[in-house]
Amino acid sequence: MSVTFRQVFASGEYRALWSATALSDVGDQLARVAVSVIAYETTSSVALTAATYALTFVPALLGGPLLGGVADRLPRREVMFACDLARAGLVALMAAPGIPLAVICVLLFAVHLLEAPVRASYSAVLPHILDGGRYVTGLSAIQLASQSARLLGFTLGGVAVATIQPSGALLLDAATFLAAALIVRLGLAARPAPEGLSGDSPLRSIAAAVRVVTADPRLRLLAASAWLAGFYAVPTALAVPYAGDLGVGSGATGLLMAAGPAGAVAGVLVLGRWVSPAARQALLGPLAVATSLPLTAMALRPGLVVTLLLWVMAGALSAYQVIANAEFVRGVPDERRGQAVGLVGSVLVAVQGIGIAVAGAVAELTGTATAIALSGAAGVAAALPIAIGWHTAGRSPAKSGAG
Repeated sequence: MSVTFRQVFASGEYRALWSATALSDVGDQLARVAVSVIAYETTSSVALTAATYALTFVPALLGGPLLGGVADRLPRREVMFACDLARAGLVALMAAPGIPLAVICVLLFAVHLLEAPVRASYSAVLPHILDGGRYVTGLSAIQLASQSARLLGFTLGGVAVATIQPSGALLLDAATFLAAALIVRLGLAARPAPEGLSGDSPLRSIAAAVRVVTADPRLRLLAASAWLAGFYAVPTALAVPYAGDLGVGSGATGLLMAAGPAGAVAGVLVLGRWVSPAARQALLGPLAVATSLPLTAMALRPGLVVTLLLWVMAGALSAYQVIANAEFVRGVPDERRGQAVGLVGSVLVAVQGIGIAVAGAVAELTGTATAIALSGAAGVAAALPIAIGWHTAGRSPAKSGAG
C-alpha cells in the first residue's frame, strides 16, 4: 500500500526539512535571475550575462567531492544551519549598492559552493526522519518542491526583479536562506555526527566513498541510472534554437523550456503518491529506458504541440530518478552517505554539461531536431544494460545503511 503525502507531513521534522529545502531552492532561482539582470545592465553583453548564469552551476562540480563529506564529519543539522546562515550573509552583501560585478560573481560562486554540504546533509538525514515507504514518498515531495521551484523560479524571479529591482530581489533571497537556517535549527532534532570520521581528510573521505559505491553492484547501477540525465537534459538546453527552427515566438520558447520540468512534476507526483513501493522497484529499469525514448521521435521534426507532448512525456518518465535517489541513499552506510551523495551529484552535473555540449556540436552539423533524437537514441542504448543489470541484481531495496 502506498504512503500518502499527509502521512509524511505528519512528521514535524519532515515539515521543517521540506520547508527549508523549498525555501533554499526558491532562493537559488532568485539569485540566478537577479545576478543575470545585474550582469546585463552592467555590461550589455549577452555572452557575459550567459557566462554569469553558467557560473551558478560550476560550484557543483567542486562542492560535491570537496564539501559533501562535511555532512559525514559534523552534525548534519549544524551543517545545514551554518551554511544557510552563511549564504544569507553572502547574498545580502551582493545587494550592497555599488558593488562591482566581479565581486558579485565571486560571492555568487561561494553561495552555490555551499549548496553541496546542505544537499548532502539533508539527503543523509532524511532516512533518519522517515523510514520504509514513507522515505520514498517524502523524497518525492521534496523533489516536487525542487521541480516546482525550477518551473516557476524564472517567472517569479522576473516579477521580483521588475517589482523591487535586482538588489531587492537579492535581499529577498537572503531572507529565504535566513528563514531556511532558522527552520532547520528549530525544527530538526540534534543528532551527533557519524562516529569515527571526524579526523578524515577530504581525500581520504572521497576515496572511501568511491570504494563504497564501486564495491556494491546495486550502488553502481543506481549511480549510472542517475547519470542518464546527461542524455535527456538536452531538449531544454536546445529549446531556443529549436523554437527558431519552428519559427515560433519567445512565448513558445518558454513553453518548450518548461515542458520537461512540468512533466517531471507530474511524474514525481504520480510515482510518490499512487505507486506502491514494490511497483516502484520493478519500474526503475523500464522507466530508465523509456525516459529517452520519446526524444527519438524528434527525428520526424514534429511541430510545436507534438514536441511539447514528447518533452512532457520524457520529463514525466524521468521521475524514476526519485527511486534511484532513494535506493542509493538508503544503500550507502550512514557514515559515508554525505560524501557519496556529493560525488554522484558532481558527476551528474558534469555529464549533463558534456551531453549538452556534444548535442550542441552535433546540432551544428545535423540540425537541432536530429541532435535531440540522437541524444534520445543514445540514452535508450545506455539505459538498456543498466535496466538489465538492475533486474539481474534483484529488485529488492539495497542494504540499508540508515542506522
